[in-house]
Amino acid sequence: MRIGIICYPSYGGSGVIATELGKRLALRGHEVHFISYDRPFKLNMFHQNIFYHEVEVLDYPLFKFPPYMIALASKIAEVSKWAELDLVHVHYAVPHAVSAFLAKQMTREKHLPIVTTLHGTDITVVGHEPQFFDITRFSIEESDAVTAVSRSLKNETERIFNISKEIEVIYNFIDPDEYHRVSVPELKVRYAGENEKILIHISNFRPVKRLKDVVDVFARVKKDVPCRLLMVGDGPDGPGIHQYIESNGLSDDVFFLGKQERVVELLSISDLCLLTSEKESFGLVALEAMACGVPVIASTAGGLPEIIKEGETGYLLPIGNVEAMADKAVRVLTNPGQWLQMSGNAVKHSVESFHIDRIVQEYEQCYQKATEK
Repeated sequence: MRIGIICYPSYGGSGVIATELGKRLALRGHEVHFISYDRPFKLNMFHQNIFYHEVEVLDYPLFKFPPYMIALASKIAEVSKWAELDLVHVHYAVPHAVSAFLAKQMTREKHLPIVTTLHGTDITVVGHEPQFFDITRFSIEESDAVTAVSRSLKNETERIFNISKEIEVIYNFIDPDEYHRVSVPELKVRYAGENEKILIHISNFRPVKRLKDVVDVFARVKKDVPCRLLMVGDGPDGPGIHQYIESNGLSDDVFFLGKQERVVELLSISDLCLLTSEKESFGLVALEAMACGVPVIASTAGGLPEIIKEGETGYLLPIGNVEAMADKAVRVLTNPGQWLQMSGNAVKHSVESFHIDRIVQEYEQCYQKATEK
């Protein structure tokens, strides 16, 4: 197949998943055309089946804001014509599915099927806004196939928009060739002493991640277990959490590492992953942690219960219940036998249930059904 993939090129789960999906499709013999305003940061390989097309937005004084949606639609139509695309796979409903719909109308004679994957904030944040509600619903209904990255997101989409379109759940995935525990003892001694445990949190530091809960859990765990905390990421809540940590006297025990393109080594030196989110459409960080043998202590938000096997690969606690989260963390960290079993279970579950090849095959089947329509 000749497939166009439209995604955000920056850091974030949707862009990573879209890019890795496209790369694996290319390796399986499909011709893949990435279309975005910048080269996806994970598109770091050359392959004869991979093409990148940059969307150039007109900088004209008349426009108060650059008309990216229109420029993207024009580029999708242009590429679909000369590359003879069989379909376009858009990640995020707004603006990508809307632009794809416009491109489909511009190339009406060839019929360009649209597959839309919903990742979360396009539904729970952007789609919730009154000015975007109708256009989001429209873009979903007009797609030839719609997928969601979890049952939780599928159910929420159907509830919010009351749509008739069938939504197929296709989970995010893990590539075990990339995500597996590696030995980096020189890295561990940089952040923790010989008898200290390492807890890790990875996110975009937004309010929904509840960073204060992460710190509160860590502070409680530290009373019983010598440990350090790695905070990986950046975002609007960054300055506030810095102050919160300082006010609690934890500055020497917490390391802020900023955004990291590669986290395998950091996960490999970690003993536990903390995810205290109040919203989590899938929870890719949890999956990446488990693939690296790191048990996860998480909230019951969104798709996390669909990834974490309670009591086997980690623990799920009510949102905001930091005391219970800390108790479970201490239990795991002070019981080497339980930690080893959970670590092994986490690796096995992530590979068996979320292997990239298995998920890519599900997308190929979805593509086939969309083109047959």
